[in-house]
Amino acid sequence: MMSIDLTTALTLPSGARLPNRIAKVALSEGLSDRTQAPTYKLIRLYRRWADSGAGLLITGNVMIDRRALSELGNVAVEDDRHIELLAEWAAAATAGGGQAWVQLCHPGRQAPRALNGGSVAPSEITAGSTLGVYGKPRALTTAEIDDVIHRFATAARTVVAAGFTGVQIHAAHGYLLSQFLSPLTNLRTDAWGGTPVKRRRLLLEIVRAVRAELGPHTPVSVKLNSADFQRGGMDEDESTEVVLALALEGIDLLEISGGTFESVAFMGAPDGAIRASTRAREAYFLDYAERVRTTITHAGADLPLMVTGGFRSTSVMTEAITSGAIDVVGLGRPLIMEPDLPQRLLAGGSGARPIRPRKLGIKQFEGMGELLWYGVQLRRLGNGKNPDPNRHPVRNLPLYLIRAGMLGRPQRRGFAI
Repeated sequence: MMSIDLTTALTLPSGARLPNRIAKVALSEGLSDRTQAPTYKLIRLYRRWADSGAGLLITGNVMIDRRALSELGNVAVEDDRHIELLAEWAAAATAGGGQAWVQLCHPGRQAPRALNGGSVAPSEITAGSTLGVYGKPRALTTAEIDDVIHRFATAARTVVAAGFTGVQIHAAHGYLLSQFLSPLTNLRTDAWGGTPVKRRRLLLEIVRAVRAELGPHTPVSVKLNSADFQRGGMDEDESTEVVLALALEGIDLLEISGGTFESVAFMGAPDGAIRASTRAREAYFLDYAERVRTTITHAGADLPLMVTGGFRSTSVMTEAITSGAIDVVGLGRPLIMEPDLPQRLLAGGSGARPIRPRKLGIKQFEGMGELLWYGVQLRRLGNGKNPDPNRHPVRNLPLYLIRAGMLGRPQRRGFAI
């Protein structure tokens, strides 16, 4: 039996090949212009990551509807109006010889009121614990659900035509598809809700529509919550049923994450929802991955798995791969602060350096404040600078308030980074 480690290539069900087992996962870059087109800062950022050594780069969430943005600076793809810039972005992201996939997303109710005329969702349930950023959504009509499916497929076709090698469908973190999957946010009683099978219908219809546009040999991936970590939300049992359905659809890679903006397990702040034993093993969702691996195997299906969240040391990453629990290690924040980290990992380096931003001291802003701290580091990379681990988070707070929609939009020149 061949020995497998981080350096081993992986052939996906579509026939596409990852040159190694390290992936840069989606991060919130916020580097579009005011027309939601990619900027040269974004292109420069991905050119740097293309040289990182990672076998797969997944872009930050790209919106399929410019009327529904999750934050200031989202790229949106509805058609080919920005095809030249998309092509430059794709060329930069694939320059190192790895795969580069676009993460496609609709925010649903997680669309800030200050950036959007309104928001839509499966049902009229407002997101809580978000300081009033989000308003009450309107329930989607059947015709609008059909339009969402069409938009995902159109965006997928457009970005692949521009030169990206695949797509990832974002069905986690409380965005629209995650909202449809959750019994807490999907109270519909029509063909799109009311039972687990109906709640996952939208995700499966989108996977089928995207596959029909891209054909059998272009990678189609899904990002899914292991659980919502909310009372009444999607639990691990129902999530496992969704995974099996996706495996039977023949997707190429499942990225496992968890939580929503109301219960932010994916930010590394699970508030006790994730077992201490799992945290001790670094990879927050590895136990769940082992469970679904067994389910998939018993069903006779083939679905490569990627876990994102908590990986820092080479030994733990290698063990996760060699044990067969997962097929790909997903890294996010470590690649912001160390853009060349995959090269070091593949060469046998010890792992990521421990870097944590200082606390703001304002409880209600801590989680998002930390996200913004990393967002500012991304902007530095986009400007051709190196990360600044000593930057104080208080300097980022005004930018957070603007991006969250609590203050007005920034001036054209933006904030100094």
